[in-house]
Amino acid sequence: MIAPEPFFEPRGTPFSEFHRIRALVALGHEVDLVTYPFGQNVTMTGLRLFRSARPPFIRRVSVGPSLAKIPLDALLTLTVIRRAVGGRYDAIHSHEEGGLIGAPLAALLGVPHVYDMHSSLPQQLTNFAFSRSRIMRRLFVAIERFMIRRSRVVIVICPSLQDTVREIDPAARAVLIENAPGAGEERATLEQAAALRQSLGLTPSGPIVLYTGTFEAYQGLGLLFDAMVFVKRMRPDARLVLAGGTPDQVALARHEATVAGVDDVVVFAGERPASEIPAFLLACDVLVSPRSRGTNTPLKIYQYLRSGRAIVATRLLTHTQVLSDETAILTGATPEEFGGGILAALADPERARTIGERARKLAESKYSYEAYLEKTRQVCEALKPSTLDDAPSTKDQAPRANKEVA
Repeated sequence: MIAPEPFFEPRGTPFSEFHRIRALVALGHEVDLVTYPFGQNVTMTGLRLFRSARPPFIRRVSVGPSLAKIPLDALLTLTVIRRAVGGRYDAIHSHEEGGLIGAPLAALLGVPHVYDMHSSLPQQLTNFAFSRSRIMRRLFVAIERFMIRRSRVVIVICPSLQDTVREIDPAARAVLIENAPGAGEERATLEQAAALRQSLGLTPSGPIVLYTGTFEAYQGLGLLFDAMVFVKRMRPDARLVLAGGTPDQVALARHEATVAGVDDVVVFAGERPASEIPAFLLACDVLVSPRSRGTNTPLKIYQYLRSGRAIVATRLLTHTQVLSDETAILTGATPEEFGGGILAALADPERARTIGERARKLAESKYSYEAYLEKTRQVCEALKPSTLDDAPSTKDQAPRANKEVA
């Protein structure tokens, strides 16, 4: 498995990679993960982790496209080749632009390639405001087409990406696996939720509006701060808590909140371990996702659904692929409308409870761990030589108890 990200870090794609690996080993496979030289080490039965060398002067890499990824991906390629030469693998499974490494290598080794598509590469240029160059966009489009057309299976995380794959190659086998594994998440207690409120300097019963996740521009935090102007006017007792963001991002967001005039009702909790997030969810009254750009469903939405709390989100494709008026309060992407959605949830606790309960039932019925495992099993089945006309012969290979994914 090729992961061109810091692994592990508490953010979208690394979370998805972690759960993908956990599902694969639960199904009896072995995974050799080749990843960047950054991140927390993860110990898991069936997983071996190999890190590439670190380029000089690069100590971290931000979310999305960046110049730092050029030397990082070059060194990642060398590590992947060394592992491929020294090992014997049944498949290569690449995340994001790692498919540019994995697809040709899989062809050379005569094994199937899985492309794990977490986003559309050309769309990243816009979402992260990386480049407006037409040449750059054409290059990203060409890379994306190459990775899709050279893969036996393409895993997509939301319906919009499934549509993208079909537009590029109608014959491609795309398997939709939402980022909603569910099982293994820690549950919080009321005592932990109360202690969290106290540690953040919040009253035991005052209303809390919670945002979790990264502070990237496409997340819409500017919209959220402007919306809190309207919330503060009607509910001065409400507090907005944000769990996430690097120190630099928090400093910038704090300045934006000050400019909006809501710094006195905003609490920045900073980046928190995944194990602490359930306590945040239990302590809050309303969950918000003000995302203003992109079409991928935020990973946080599935955790929001399972919490049983009312969700306020923008009425955009990024959310409506999963959420509806039955399971969330959907609003226009303006400060007044989004603030109105938050106020509606706070003003009518019974409605908020009903919406939250419907959301929880949706998560249990459609986004369960069993469903996640079954879809992962479908991907593995599609890679078996017996299902493929052009698969390499395994007649002379010694049998093994587990399959390996490089």
